[in-house]
Amino acid sequence: MSTATTEAGARNAFDRYFQITERGSSLGQEIRGGFATFFTMAYIVVLNPLILGAGVDSDGGKLPIAALAAGTALVAGVMTILMGVVARFPLALAAGLGVNALVAYEIAPEMTWADAMGLVVIEGVLIAILVLTGLRTLVFKAVPTQLKTAIGVGIGLFLMIIGLVDAGFVHRVPDAANTTVPVELGLGGKLSTWPALVFVIGLLFTLVLFARRVKGAILIGILGSTLLAIIVEAIAHPDGWSLNVPTWPDSVVSNPDLSLIGHFNVLDSWSKAGWLVCVMFVFTLLITDFFDTMGTMVAVGQEGDLLDETGMPPRTREILLVDSVAAAAGGAASVSSNTSYIESAAGVGEGARTGVANLVTGVLFLLAMFLSPLVQVVPFEAASTALVVVGFLMMTAVKQIDWTDYTIAVPAFLAITLMPFTYSISNGIGAGIISYVVLKAATGKAREIHPILYGVAVLFVLYFVRGPLESWLL
Repeated sequence: MSTATTEAGARNAFDRYFQITERGSSLGQEIRGGFATFFTMAYIVVLNPLILGAGVDSDGGKLPIAALAAGTALVAGVMTILMGVVARFPLALAAGLGVNALVAYEIAPEMTWADAMGLVVIEGVLIAILVLTGLRTLVFKAVPTQLKTAIGVGIGLFLMIIGLVDAGFVHRVPDAANTTVPVELGLGGKLSTWPALVFVIGLLFTLVLFARRVKGAILIGILGSTLLAIIVEAIAHPDGWSLNVPTWPDSVVSNPDLSLIGHFNVLDSWSKAGWLVCVMFVFTLLITDFFDTMGTMVAVGQEGDLLDETGMPPRTREILLVDSVAAAAGGAASVSSNTSYIESAAGVGEGARTGVANLVTGVLFLLAMFLSPLVQVVPFEAASTALVVVGFLMMTAVKQIDWTDYTIAVPAFLAITLMPFTYSISNGIGAGIISYVVLKAATGKAREIHPILYGVAVLFVLYFVRGPLESWLL
């Protein structure tokens, strides 16, 4: 057998396994998509350590930022590759925002950091059990297709507001309690900083490329915006960069600190903080991870036209199982629960349709353990352009919702609007499901409600009123 024939066979086997041709993709699209996803997610290698490192556990100890950064990149890389190989779906994973703040500011102060990470491991194991027993997939199937579509649209708007806020285009009004306007354009209602101008120019540049259907438009937009940011920083030295200051580092390589790997304890927290506190924390973590992932994989699948007629992505069980393992892995590595990232939609917008993009993104995260100075060159103002463009793409699915049927239109509206306005995917899903059950039952259409949705609605009610419940029970 000739070498050319052998190579062709290997390529065909690779193509068949990941279904590259079958899903209308190409190796070039997957590579571009993998890079685009990484650049829109790379901030987590810097941001997660800052959030976790700012918290203090019951012993008053703080965690080393370098070790948190290395662990964040390691788990994100391994879990993203695992998702690509096992689920073959273009969905990257990393430490979950929101969850990490919950861990750092609410859970850790009640116990040691190792105990807090033990609760995260328990939560991940519980979700894995729900996947293996089929319950998590059953819940996903029970949600009506149009409500799944609304969830995807809501996440699109959520992505857009994340991009606008991260780029400094939108700011919270400092003294919002004394005004009816909670947010404003730039600072004081105007774009007065160079970083904000970099974002605007980068966004317009990306949109022009996108409208002209240039291949790699999103990735080119991120790289072009980063180059502009580096030039602006070198000439003007402006203040106001959201996180990373775009300067070329003195050294691009650093040795990773993996000293926090395995720093968790699954038992002591129950005796130190009490079983009720621990149960409430685990429940909150579980609900957040459970439904965030459901919404995220629907939105990403919707963006890539990968959903079936019932709104289910391919290999749903494998996607959910890897996501569950990632939650436990984040706790075991002492970097908080890892979950699927909606920023993966940036890669899908660049053409990714398979797990091959994950291989690229995962390897880049692993390299980030050694190249953390280089990762910090890309500022939010450059990466956020992708989130706004992808938000637009996801918004286009809104036409699939029947707005004349109020029993689905109102839940869809609440799901879509509450995600960006409360900065939470779970809040939007919860409001959508609760209102769907109430409206269907109140209009004599209870038979259209899947029985399991009643239980899910009750769980979300408990989730929303957990504050008063905790005050009453504790």
